[in-house]
Amino acid sequence: MKSPIFLNRVLLRNYKSIADCDVRLGPLTYLVGANGAGKSNFLDALQLVRDALSISLDNALNTRGGLTEVRRRSSGHGRGRPTNVGIRLDFTLDGAIPGHYAFDVAALAGYGYAVQTEECAVDAAYFRVERGVLRSSTEPAFPAVTPDRLALVGASGMAAFRPVFDALTSMGFYNLNPKSMREPQNPQDGRLLKPGGENIASVLGQLQREAPERMAEIRNHLKTVAPMVHGVERKQIGPFETLEFRQEMAGTKHLFPAQNMSDGTLRALGVLTALFQGSRNETPLLIGIEEPETALHPATSAALREALAKASEQRQIIVTSHSPDLLDSPDITADQLLTVVSQDGKTRMAPLDQASRSAMRDQLFSAGELLRLNQLDPDITLLDTQRHSPLFEGALP
Repeated sequence: MKSPIFLNRVLLRNYKSIADCDVRLGPLTYLVGANGAGKSNFLDALQLVRDALSISLDNALNTRGGLTEVRRRSSGHGRGRPTNVGIRLDFTLDGAIPGHYAFDVAALAGYGYAVQTEECAVDAAYFRVERGVLRSSTEPAFPAVTPDRLALVGASGMAAFRPVFDALTSMGFYNLNPKSMREPQNPQDGRLLKPGGENIASVLGQLQREAPERMAEIRNHLKTVAPMVHGVERKQIGPFETLEFRQEMAGTKHLFPAQNMSDGTLRALGVLTALFQGSRNETPLLIGIEEPETALHPATSAALREALAKASEQRQIIVTSHSPDLLDSPDITADQLLTVVSQDGKTRMAPLDQASRSAMRDQLFSAGELLRLNQLDPDITLLDTQRHSPLFEGALP
């Protein structure tokens, strides 16, 4: 069976609170840490790549407050020395084709920014752009480049680089909003779920028509997470659409509109839709979800873990969490965890240290129990090496 892993490795430089980060990802990765440690900033860096390619780099930066708010300043006197924002993603396409995509962005004097270096390699194809100038490429013809845009957008018209563009722009990131899911919605594009779940009725309607097996999976998992709910489907109300739930009460099944459902039930449905969305021709390779356990009863943690594990057989999953209940299972291994901590205002993340790994391997403690004891510690030796990892290779592969 083809591996679901798309991103093998993520390397970040000076992204918000993250000074240096160089981590490996598996099919299912839990980012675990306290509130404010910087877990969300890791997912946001990946989402910035998606947004910069699918819309524009300018829009991706401006929606985050501009480059000043995105980049981290180095420690020192006064406000600190301005630093470049750098991102590198090492990936595998179709379970077999390796590659990487990297760029860094610098502030210009006065106002503005420029992409200092951008590099993409996939299979035998390669390009490198520096300050708006193409320095090297395997392709005999290359589209025009400018320093304020990512060259991969133009290169997506080339057969060699189109799969990279499609894979990166298909990534989905979710911080679900029950209020947006509860209200009647205008019919929207239902191919992929939007970040807050605001088009969930359209997505479920499209799944009912084009991928009934995925819709069945969502319903089955929802019944496990919310046992009183026996089904859900899209319902048309004049020019709007909404969700209608079948719920059992006193041995009788009743229909309820989304407005009558709890935040926990709606969030659970949103999480499951994010995990199992996509038709045969439109499937995101990576899904990131912020705290999927929010508003859910602790007793549902096992059902949620099962859904996450099942979805990770088909696509790569990253979740942030600080819930001991969600992690309280011997089925969660040390390799699935990245510990996120804040040290002197810097976000640091790494796999577990050897003491935590040994405790889990010997089944002395589960990950959830170690989290309750505040003993999920990062490997210090790996933290010290992350700042030396290069963003770019700088030569034809």
